[in-house]
Amino acid sequence: MRSRAGDVLIRGFIAAGAVAVTVLTGAGAWSGEAHGSTVRETREDRENRENRENRESTVLGSGTPVAPDEEEGRVLFRFRDKRITESSGLALSPAHEDVYYTHNDSDAGPVFFAVGGDGRTRATFTLRGAAARDWEGMAASRDPQTGRGVLWFADIGDNFDGAWPDVSVYKVREPSSLRDATLPAVRYRFRYEDGGHNAEGIMVHPGTGRLYIVSKEFSGSIYQAPARLRTGRVNILRRVGPAPIMATDAAYAPDGSSFVIRTYISATVYSAPGEQLARVAMPSLEQAESIAYTADGTALLTGTEGSDSPVYRVPLPDEVREAAASTPTPAPEPTPGPGTGTGAGSRADSEASGGGTEAADRQDDAGVPFSVVALWLAVAVGATGIIAFIARRTR
Repeated sequence: MRSRAGDVLIRGFIAAGAVAVTVLTGAGAWSGEAHGSTVRETREDRENRENRENRESTVLGSGTPVAPDEEEGRVLFRFRDKRITESSGLALSPAHEDVYYTHNDSDAGPVFFAVGGDGRTRATFTLRGAAARDWEGMAASRDPQTGRGVLWFADIGDNFDGAWPDVSVYKVREPSSLRDATLPAVRYRFRYEDGGHNAEGIMVHPGTGRLYIVSKEFSGSIYQAPARLRTGRVNILRRVGPAPIMATDAAYAPDGSSFVIRTYISATVYSAPGEQLARVAMPSLEQAESIAYTADGTALLTGTEGSDSPVYRVPLPDEVREAAASTPTPAPEPTPGPGTGTGAGSRADSEASGGGTEAADRQDDAGVPFSVVALWLAVAVGATGIIAFIARRTR
C-alpha cells in the first residue's frame, strides 16, 4: 500500500540505484520490449553489447548479472482483465495446464485470478474469512503428502517496519475447476524473531513444504517458518540468510534445486541461503513485483504492476540449468509428530538452520558490495532532490 507521492519517491530511488549498480557492477540493461514501449537497438549498439557480453564470462557465484538470450526473452502474455491493476504476486498452477494465478496489491480484497496463457481471466476466486491488509506475494506448491495443489497468499506488507504485531499467510487448496467461487482459507499468523519487517517475497519448498519469507529492506533477510505450521498460535520466523537489497518477490524451482529472489533491477538465483549461483538481468519494468519459475524450471516468469501489464519469460543461463541438473533433488521432509521437533529438511533447510546461517552471513549482502549501497544512497538523495524541485515547480 503506497501513496502517489510515495510511488514517485520510490521510483526515483530505484532509478538512481539502477544507475549506481550499472556503473559499479557492469550490469548491462536488458534489451527487449519494455512496459508500454519497444526498445530498438542500432546495429552498432547491438555489436557493442554482444562484445561486452562475450567479455563478461559467466562465473557461478559472481555478482555480475547474466544477460538472457535476447531472441528467447519475450512477453509471454498481458493481463487483459481491467480489474488486474496491481499484479503483485504470480504463480504457475500445479494442476491446470497453461494457467497462472495472480492477485492485486493492498485494498483489493482477498481475491485472486486464474489467467490463461492468452492473458484472459478464466476464473475469479474469493477467500472466505480472509483479510487483505497488504497482500504482497503468493506461491503455489503441492502438498508433499497428498500431491494436491496448494496456493499461499502472503499478507506480509508492512511499510512502517513493525507497525503490525504479526503478519498472515493464507493457505488455500487449489480449485479443481476454473469457475468463479468462494474458497475456504486457513490462516497462519507469523512473527519475526528479531522484530517487525516489511516483506514482499514468499516461497515454499516443493519437496518439504517449508515456507520462507523474504524481507524488502536495504539489508534484507530470508526467514524460515517452522516445519509444522499451527493455526492456534503465532508461528515464529527465524532468519536463515541474507537477501538482496529491496527484494520484491521470491520463488523455488519446481525440483527444489534452487530458488530465485527478485529485486527492481535483477534476479538472483541461489542453491541455498547465502550460496549464490548467478544474477540474471531482467526486463525493464515500471514496478517489478513478481517472479516464478516455468513448469520445467528452465526459465523465469516476471511481471509488474499496472493495467494491461506484461508477464515476461526470461530463460535461465545454461550454467544455472547445468548446476541445477547436477544437484540431487532433496527427499520430502517428514511431517513431524509430537516431540519430534522440526523434522529432517532439505539441503537448503539443514544448512539454513545450522552452519548454513553462518556461511550465509559471511556472504555479506548476497553479493552486493558496500560500495554499491553507498553510491546508491548518494545518487538517490540527489534524485530525490530533483524530484522535489520538479514537484514544487509544477504545483
